[in-house]
Amino acid sequence: MTINSRNKGKRGELEFAKLCQKQGYTDSRRGQQYSGIEGEDVVGLPGIHVEVKRVESLNIEKALQQAIRDAGDLIPIVAHRKNREDWKVTMPAAFWFELYKAWEEKQND
Repeated sequence: MTINSRNKGKRGELEFAKLCQKQGYTDSRRGQQYSGIEGEDVVGLPGIHVEVKRVESLNIEKALQQAIRDAGDLIPIVAHRKNREDWKVTMPAAFWFELYKAWEEKQND
């Protein structure tokens, strides 16, 4: 990995952490910000393992496999965006359906 791409990755992690903060997850921050070790790219979303990709050409399957491998018992997501585009979140369908069912049940209460 070149220094330039490492810096872009760091900027992407900071961007996504700020987006999480704007959505009310005020404890969100770059995961490696303090520890400097491998792990979650962004922390502060309880129950979620975040892999951030800030690239123009993304192998989403490879990124998702990395998130799944590193997630443990957490829900793995890949937060990604290209230049001049909005952030997107990709996750395994099984987890999406769990979240959707929980939302649907809440709507019916």
